[in-house]
Amino acid sequence: MRRAAPAAVASLLSLITLACLAACSGGPAPVPVPGKATATGARWQPRPGVAWQWQLDGKVDPSVDVPVYDIDGFENGADDVARLHRDGRKVICYINVGAWENFRPDRRAFPRSVLGRPNGWHGERWLDIRRLAVLRPLMERRFDMCRDKGFDAVEPDLVEGYANNTGFHLTAHDQLRYNRMIADIAHERGLAVGLKNDLAQIPQLVADFDFAVNEECAQYGECELLEPFIAVDKAVFHVEYAEPTSRFCRSSRKLRLSSMLKRLELDAWRRPC
Repeated sequence: MRRAAPAAVASLLSLITLACLAACSGGPAPVPVPGKATATGARWQPRPGVAWQWQLDGKVDPSVDVPVYDIDGFENGADDVARLHRDGRKVICYINVGAWENFRPDRRAFPRSVLGRPNGWHGERWLDIRRLAVLRPLMERRFDMCRDKGFDAVEPDLVEGYANNTGFHLTAHDQLRYNRMIADIAHERGLAVGLKNDLAQIPQLVADFDFAVNEECAQYGECELLEPFIAVDKAVFHVEYAEPTSRFCRSSRKLRLSSMLKRLELDAWRRPC
């Protein structure tokens, strides 16, 4: 395995690379575009404690004064992302990577052989994540959409199918391989990527993901399991649905989580810590 260059050397190499690009192309080095990765491959890295908004239901409300928005990648267009960028926000693209959804425009691209049991949400069925050759191009096209709309990051949902009754004999190894593929797809496009729940595999995956997204760790007494992300200065975006803020905000602040109370439908309403 090739060792990573020390930070100072890496920085110098980046400068040299930019200079070479400018000289070879006959023009100046690329100028970073707000909300997008630079030509040097840098991507957004959210830090612990940053405030956020998570809205997956209804037209996005851009009036919430927080630096990070997490919104549905299909339901929002490039103009919505651009407006949030103009207001100084970073924007995360919600994409379901673990289940087929019968209401998405690409639903017919999924062969029936990869569709498993219903997952409890209307119109959704688990995917056979062992079928990497089938699913990778489908997810690449979805992540291309996120990139082309100008998103800064991706929130891939349902990445712990191995712990559920999917209709397939999925193992923890299958899940690790699939989740790392998902992270690679995002990183190849200059997008940051978050690990959604999947607490048991955080020790193996914290190096592959740029932040975490968690639901209800306080209700189930699991928030300490997210500490590996905080320890390496990566944000943990956390919501509770049933617990009042008085029961989790103090511990969330101590752990440096980005916590808030939301309704289960994930509309615009929020009550942050």
